Amino acid sequence: SADMLETEIRELIVDSLKLEDIAAESIDVDEPLFDGSLGLDSIDALEIGIALRKRYGIVIESATEEVKSHFQNVRNLAAFVRTKRQS
Repeated sequence: SADMLETEIRELIVDSLKLEDIAAESIDVDEPLFDGSLGLDSIDALEIGIALRKRYGIVIESATEEVKSHFQNVRNLAAFVRTKRQS
């Protein structure tokens, strides 16, 4: 079942990175964002981080290993946003 937050984050990725030729719903929530078919890079990660801050008020301090694990895929990002929202 499509999770609302996962759907939002997929749209956020497509919008913030201006991926015109990719439909948000076509991104698999378990697909690796950086080593997969999307082929995103560290600049894209920064853009996603900025978009997350604007949308959800989440400040990502630095690209630690923990943060990198959150950015692995959409599912992890959604879980990360949830934990940050609760705190």
